[in-house]
Amino acid sequence: MADVLTPEQRRYNMQRVRGRDTNPEMMLRRGLHAMGFRYRLHAKVLPGRPDLVFPRHRAVIFVHGCFWHRHDGCRYATTPATRAAFWQTKFAANVVRDSAVHDQMLQAGWRVATVWECALRKSQQVEMAANILAVWLRSSAAEIEIGETDVIAKGDAG
Repeated sequence: MADVLTPEQRRYNMQRVRGRDTNPEMMLRRGLHAMGFRYRLHAKVLPGRPDLVFPRHRAVIFVHGCFWHRHDGCRYATTPATRAAFWQTKFAANVVRDSAVHDQMLQAGWRVATVWECALRKSQQVEMAANILAVWLRSSAAEIEIGETDVIAKGDAG
């Protein structure tokens, strides 16, 4: 299947993809801030530059796009039809890097939350995710993952 966009149009679209301050991230930040949580943004000293860092709670939050980070089983984790081998390689590298960063954070004593973009598409979902994260931040659970249809909490930090 041929690309419906010209190479110039495709390049323009891809250049507009942002890695920080995305809409899902901004909505979650607003929700947590309104609940009284204070955080640092994109800490360069931590592996993977987490989107939100809560030093007081020794916790970080990564807001992952389902497409780029390959949310398993998600309807938004599609693969482009053109240059499939290129995309598979790129996505595989993203998944490996995400896993390594996640493990590094846990080994360094940080608690890790992963919030998928699909869980932040509607304002009610954002509010629900913020509430779940608020409970998690106050708990001792080591990690949590929030998707559109599931919440997976893992481990106990002590």
